[in-house]
Amino acid sequence: MKIKNLFIIASMFFIVGTVSAQEFSIGPKVGLSQGNVEVNGNGFSKGNSKMGYHVGLFARLGGNALYLQPEVLYTNTGGEFKEVQGTDEVNYEVTFNRLDVPVLVGLKLGNTFRIQAGPVASFVVNSDVTRDVGNAALPDYKKSTLAYQVGVGLDIGNMILDLKYEGPLGNVSDKVAGFSTDQRQNQLILSLGIRLF
Repeated sequence: MKIKNLFIIASMFFIVGTVSAQEFSIGPKVGLSQGNVEVNGNGFSKGNSKMGYHVGLFARLGGNALYLQPEVLYTNTGGEFKEVQGTDEVNYEVTFNRLDVPVLVGLKLGNTFRIQAGPVASFVVNSDVTRDVGNAALPDYKKSTLAYQVGVGLDIGNMILDLKYEGPLGNVSDKVAGFSTDQRQNQLILSLGIRLF
């Protein structure tokens, strides 16, 4: 895990060094997401998605084609999953409140359309797990995780619209009620940013 983190940090410094700072803009960003929790393990399966939101700041620096867009976002997300053991079924609902720090590298295609991708570091502020029956031990979620985001965007005047998919680079927990699992959280994200300058 340490080698992966060092590689991501080194890549970000390389990207920052190669992006020419001809443009700089900053502003607020808000949006909605649809998240889910995938659980791979004996008797576990994915449940319904959960709507969430995010609010924070973004910056953009770069040239006419290539740009770097770091963001700092407070994110509410989660999902549902279920466990079936014999004839018993338990439904879990998970909520995460996180501080997300994506660093996206983008390519402008004309004056309006963009494509972008990059890593996102997530730091869990708090998490909540509820279940509909039983009192078995709940999952213990990691305090920080790494993921990736890929997506497209539109620049319309001072507005930036982003549609992104976020996928995991590792699991958020490896155990539920004493059973070994591989839990991963992903999201579909729609957001609006306003460039103040």
